[in-house]
Amino acid sequence: MDDTAPLEISMPGAVADVPAADWDACANSGGGVPVDPFTTHRFLVALERSGSVGRGTGWDPRPLVVRAEGKVVAVAPVYLKAHSQGEYIFDHAWADAWQRAGGRYYPKLQVAVPFTPATGRRFLCAPGWEAAGRAAILAGLEQVAAQNRLSSAHVTFCTEAETEALPAGWLHRVTQQFHWENAGYRSYDDFLAALSSRKRKALRKERAVAQAFGGTIRALTGDDLRPAHWEAFWQFYQDTGARKWGRPYLTRAFFDIVQDTLRDDVLLVLAEREGRPVAGALNFIGRETLFGRYWGCVEDHPCLHFELCYHQAIDWAIARGLSRVEAGAQGEHKLARGYLPVAVHSLHHLPDAGFQKAVAQYLAAERAAVDEEIEVLTSYGPFRRDRESDHD
Repeated sequence: MDDTAPLEISMPGAVADVPAADWDACANSGGGVPVDPFTTHRFLVALERSGSVGRGTGWDPRPLVVRAEGKVVAVAPVYLKAHSQGEYIFDHAWADAWQRAGGRYYPKLQVAVPFTPATGRRFLCAPGWEAAGRAAILAGLEQVAAQNRLSSAHVTFCTEAETEALPAGWLHRVTQQFHWENAGYRSYDDFLAALSSRKRKALRKERAVAQAFGGTIRALTGDDLRPAHWEAFWQFYQDTGARKWGRPYLTRAFFDIVQDTLRDDVLLVLAEREGRPVAGALNFIGRETLFGRYWGCVEDHPCLHFELCYHQAIDWAIARGLSRVEAGAQGEHKLARGYLPVAVHSLHHLPDAGFQKAVAQYLAAERAAVDEEIEVLTSYGPFRRDRESDHD
């Protein structure tokens, strides 16, 4: 390895234009179960092939590729964005302020996994190229923004480590989500033992109510998944989109591609009644983390949402020795179910000095508020305040 070799940066029109072996040598070096399934070549190409991103979606793929002596040493999932939808790190107020001042906020550059508020590496570097690759990606984003007079570049849901040693002109933003952490639990009951008596009783009752919906619950992954399962889940996904007065981001074709190329990366928790699927929760499997993504139903049953999305995810993570469950964006209702608030991170480049200063002031105030909120919410968590045994 010669990390002093001259670096060449390019931005092809699709992740599919980069050979899978080259991309995954950076995104999933070492092979096996990926740390972050969402940055693998197969996942990002599934979004492209299905039409979930690309023409007409406002997510125009422009992956950034760094080469040294012709070899790919770093990549990043970059998109030219025509709006701020599907990001979950909200900058609508920034867009409004910039446009009211006479600027043009869109298009902007976004380093992200579309529609996926899950923490993971965004500067994907081959082993030994971490520092040089990260620096090249940041410099490339700055150069593209300057050459095209773009308002901004954003790196969302990156790791905390990726926020360190930022160059001038980049701002660090902190927001929060709810994650469940595995403290070495051997079973769900072992997890419950860590909760206060009142919270423990509440969760047992909630699970009993949910499991009495009149059917069965199955956890499916790999070859246990069949095309019929995705037809059912598509109906669930459509229902959730309608309830939120929105348009589903993923196309029907995406789920067919999941069956073909991603079924080992997913866990589908399916509730069936009288032989018919009635609700489901879709998760993606990482090396240490189970990522909850989508939920939907065609029948309403008390507490079934909590059972499929949160309790079953904890069951599965404990059984397989995973370190955590990330349950997606928002939702203080997760707190009572053992999901505690944690900081999540993003980076933002705003070339205009005045705009950058104003946003920096906002972010400082926001971070103080987020830190306080995390502290307060954690104090309301369901866990015992001491290590003494309490009894039901």
